[in-house]
Amino acid sequence: MNNKASSFLWNLRQFSTSLPKSRTLRQYPLGFCRPKNAHSNRKLRNLLLNDFHNGMQTAVRHLFQGAFILKSGYGDFQTKDLSTITVFRVNRLLCSRSLSIDSTRSLVSVGTSDNELKKVNFHHKTSGEDVLTKEIKPTPVSYRKLSEECNSLSDVLDTFSKAPTFPSSNYLSAMWTIAKRMSDDQRHFEKQLMFNHPAFNQLCEQTLREARIMHYDHLLFSLHAIVKLGVPQNTLLVQTLLRLIQERINECDERCLSVLSTLLEAMEPCKNVHALRAGLRILVDQQVWKIEHVFTLQTVMKYIGKDTPVALKRKLEMKALRELDRFSVLNSQHMFEVLAAMNHRSVILLNECSKMVVDNIHGCPFKILISILQSCKDLRYQNLDLFKGIADYVATTFEIWKFKQVLFLLLLFANLHFRPVGLMDLFMKKIIEDPLLLSSRNIVSILHVYSSLNHFYESQNREFLDVMASALTGSLHHISSENLLNAVCSFCVMNYFPLAPVNQLLQKNVVNELLTSDDIKRNAHKLHILDTCLKLDATPYQKAMDISLPQQPSPPSHPNAKVTEALTSLLGGEGCFSKDVQLPHNYHIDFEIRMDTNRNQVLSFSDTDVTSSTNMQRLVAVLCVPKSVYCLDSNHPRGFFAVKMRHLNAMGFHVILVNNWEMEKLKTEDVVTVLKTKIYSVEALPSADANSQSTY
Repeated sequence: MNNKASSFLWNLRQFSTSLPKSRTLRQYPLGFCRPKNAHSNRKLRNLLLNDFHNGMQTAVRHLFQGAFILKSGYGDFQTKDLSTITVFRVNRLLCSRSLSIDSTRSLVSVGTSDNELKKVNFHHKTSGEDVLTKEIKPTPVSYRKLSEECNSLSDVLDTFSKAPTFPSSNYLSAMWTIAKRMSDDQRHFEKQLMFNHPAFNQLCEQTLREARIMHYDHLLFSLHAIVKLGVPQNTLLVQTLLRLIQERINECDERCLSVLSTLLEAMEPCKNVHALRAGLRILVDQQVWKIEHVFTLQTVMKYIGKDTPVALKRKLEMKALRELDRFSVLNSQHMFEVLAAMNHRSVILLNECSKMVVDNIHGCPFKILISILQSCKDLRYQNLDLFKGIADYVATTFEIWKFKQVLFLLLLFANLHFRPVGLMDLFMKKIIEDPLLLSSRNIVSILHVYSSLNHFYESQNREFLDVMASALTGSLHHISSENLLNAVCSFCVMNYFPLAPVNQLLQKNVVNELLTSDDIKRNAHKLHILDTCLKLDATPYQKAMDISLPQQPSPPSHPNAKVTEALTSLLGGEGCFSKDVQLPHNYHIDFEIRMDTNRNQVLSFSDTDVTSSTNMQRLVAVLCVPKSVYCLDSNHPRGFFAVKMRHLNAMGFHVILVNNWEMEKLKTEDVVTVLKTKIYSVEALPSADANSQSTY
């Protein structure tokens, strides 16, 4: 018995030493790969224990051999079968999900020969090494290192083709990082080279295969880079990644929320994008109170969409208000753009951020200033302290700003109805000192700013207008008809009429071109203003327009009911005034009152003998006006309203302005007192005389 045992052990040792000292894979009928270890000089007990452990190992799921390749055409894929089953070495720390059976995915790159593939086996040991091989395991390359070492998109693809590593998102992120550093023309050229590079299809194929085992944030980075690099959104690669991101959205942490919000903003609308955006909103609604970083909160708010439900917008607003104590200066500056992108006007939040912006205004970049003012315009938010703080800062540091930058700021101020007097005076002086700064492009914009805000600087206003008119005259040979109309109309608002531009504008071919353009109503309105100014203002240009203009619609009339009641009580009946009066040149006044020349007595409209004598009466026009006719927080009338006041004076009216928002706060008897003071006061009544330029 002992001899038989010894013979068996000797034969077993010989069999063991005859096997190679390596680890191989053996295919079993169900597609699993069970490892078979063979070691020399092992005792029977160790051999049996090893065989036992090998039998207890977790089977490695077989990865099918079909592999998709992204072609240059949309959705053109091909399949190539592999003759052997090979498993790539995958670091457990890089895999967030276990490998799963999928008949359309493979981790093996097409075109790789059997000799280049490394056969490995899996054996769980306490050493922490899941994959044992004689070869040195390639170290994954970080996208930051790739973006620093490579200078072009093709360099990244070359690196990938030499030794591809998991995950492929590092290569895609590196390519987008490099592309962001390029100019538009260079980026366009590099993208063309990228699509023609043979390794790009392989990279897209590997991304498609790795998608199900990738970390969720890597999945997001991959899709973001792919979309930004210009891969068509209707390809299988993009749509597959979209679906996977949607299916695994519960894995989204705070960092992923920020990336996912940015990703959705970069994508075109489609069913998968809409579904993913809906999922994001549900996720944000659940996790909004768990967001710890202000930057993440602002990113989510910025890109969550304008059509987000109001309830979710308010929840995000409340979260931002709770985090106000942690807001940095940059957070406060950025909040204006965030709220504008979300289309949510939070006055409390805007007021608090405005205070911090004003307190830290020095050193604020030009781009931030523009963003703040543009966001205020979009949100219809007017904060006088904020606007004054920005204007005073720019005026104080006027010499460091470029001419175009100041003009851009002034255009935004004009859109906000804010008149920065000090800054506009400095800008006017700059133009007078250096007329060469003017070009055909900025002349129209400058005239628009100064005319819309009705700004004038008494000591230098005439000189400024002369310089502007001279620059416009020098540009007549190449200025468009619409720009010429805009410039001349701005001059008319400022009661200035340069002969050469007006003569060219009134030519029949120019007027016909304006009346047949795409914006007929706007052009006809401005031509009507020009015609009215030529007839009512004391201009050196006495020629009327030969072409009949389209009939302008009558402006809507909304007389203030409280003012009507007060005038009835004050003047002794409705027969002493007339309301909704339509005047020539398409002008409209709310109330007309006729008085004697000493303004002691109101004349009745039924008294024909008195009213027929124009030498014994004075016409008073009462205008009920909203805040929009004034510059912000002032009684300074804006552009076209200042022209109306000037023309009413030319037509023989004395203008009385009644502010609607003030009358609404008063009782009827208080309104009577206010109107009595305005109508019978011996002081000069507010009119265009004090608020607009004299005629030149």
